[in-house]
Amino acid sequence: MTAAIDHAMNEPVLDPVAEPGFEGRSPNQLAWARFKKDRAAVVGAFIVIVYVVIAAFAPLVCKALGIDPYSLDRDALNEYGLPLGRFGGISAEHWLGVEPGTGRDILARLIYGARISLFVGLVSTLLATVIGVSVGLLTGWLRGWVDSWISRLIDLLMTFPSILLIIALNRPLTQRLEAMGVPGGNVSRVTYIILVASLLGWMYTARMVRGQTIALREREFVDAAIASGARSGHIMFRQILPNLWAPIIVIVSISIPSYVAYEAVLSFLGVGLLAPAASWGIMLFDSIKYYRATPTYLFIPGTALMVLVLAFNLLGDGIRDALDPKADRSSLV
Repeated sequence: MTAAIDHAMNEPVLDPVAEPGFEGRSPNQLAWARFKKDRAAVVGAFIVIVYVVIAAFAPLVCKALGIDPYSLDRDALNEYGLPLGRFGGISAEHWLGVEPGTGRDILARLIYGARISLFVGLVSTLLATVIGVSVGLLTGWLRGWVDSWISRLIDLLMTFPSILLIIALNRPLTQRLEAMGVPGGNVSRVTYIILVASLLGWMYTARMVRGQTIALREREFVDAAIASGARSGHIMFRQILPNLWAPIIVIVSISIPSYVAYEAVLSFLGVGLLAPAASWGIMLFDSIKYYRATPTYLFIPGTALMVLVLAFNLLGDGIRDALDPKADRSSLV
């Protein structure tokens, strides 16, 4: 009996965690596994990557394809200035046809237009996120009169009709930027769009971050940091902010397509870039005059914009579900 007990005590103890199939995974690995299972999100991510790569290397892509967004091909137009052929001048030389009246290659202008739209979307989102996160952390942590006054300011700013405000302030503020040394023309117009769009778009991020900060400040790790003598700046940016990355990333992924569409709308209304610059909004505006004779000119840039916005939305939904699968989607709307 004693020998049997000794033999049992000397047997190695099996650790189920150490066995294959019981390997632990970090929260990031779990989120990545959930994201890969979402086919719609993966497709959206792939489309976004394709757009970004093509836009980033637009000159090289157009050079490799032998097209140029500013070259005029009069031979592709008839005597009325309309593209030759039944489908807007689509041919082996011009894969997506040519613009009526000018003969510029539509594919080349789409590629360069994506470059401008994504640049405006990314920079505007970055600025709006930095402002919104900073204001949200400050108001959620300090509370009191600071929270009250800034919250009322946010409510006031959200009542402004942003489109009308941007149209009204376009000329005076663009001239002011040029007086400050910003190059005139489309450079000052793009700078104006980015600054105004970010200054009018940080409020949604600020409100989300404020609510999350108020909830996190009651957690035990914040009480422990206060008890240890940590300063407010350390608690906000070292303790609370790292726990907000998941909702911030979701907000960013949803905001980028909004600003991309924003730039297209402003260019469509004549507030954004000016011709002959390649912009999706300019192409959509010009296509109105030819939508009956050449419907492909309206359909192609509109479809490109729709696909990009849809891909970003699918990617944002996938990131949201992967980072917090139990979260209520309506909380971030």
